[in-house]
Amino acid sequence: MKPAKLDAYERSLIETHPEVGARILSSISALKDVIPAVRHHHEHWNGSGYPEGMKGEDIPLLARILAVADAFDGMTTNRPYRSAMTREAALFEMRRCGHFDPRLIELLAKSLEE
Repeated sequence: MKPAKLDAYERSLIETHPEVGARILSSISALKDVIPAVRHHHEHWNGSGYPEGMKGEDIPLLARILAVADAFDGMTTNRPYRSAMTREAALFEMRRCGHFDPRLIELLAKSLEE
C-alpha cells in the first residue's frame, strides 16, 4: 500500500513472499500440490524472475497461470501509487515484457473477449 517506489531493502523483503508463502502452506497437507505454484509464481518466462531464476517450461504450469492472473489483476486494479491500466494496456505490457508464458497470455486475452 506504499504510495511511492520501494527502496532496495523493501524490495528484498517483498521478494521473500513466494518462499514464505510456500513455507506456510507446507504445514497444510491438503495444499501440498499448490506449493510449487506459490513458490514459483514470480519466476519469469525469460528467466529474469525469482526465487530461482527458472525459465520457460521449467516453471511449473500452475505457477505460470498464477503469475498471469496475479499480474493482470495487479495491473488492472487501482493502487495507491498508480491508476489501473485498461485491459488492453495490461495485455500489451504482459506481451512486451517477456515475463509470462505467451500461450497463457493469449488464453487470457481470448477469455476476456468472450
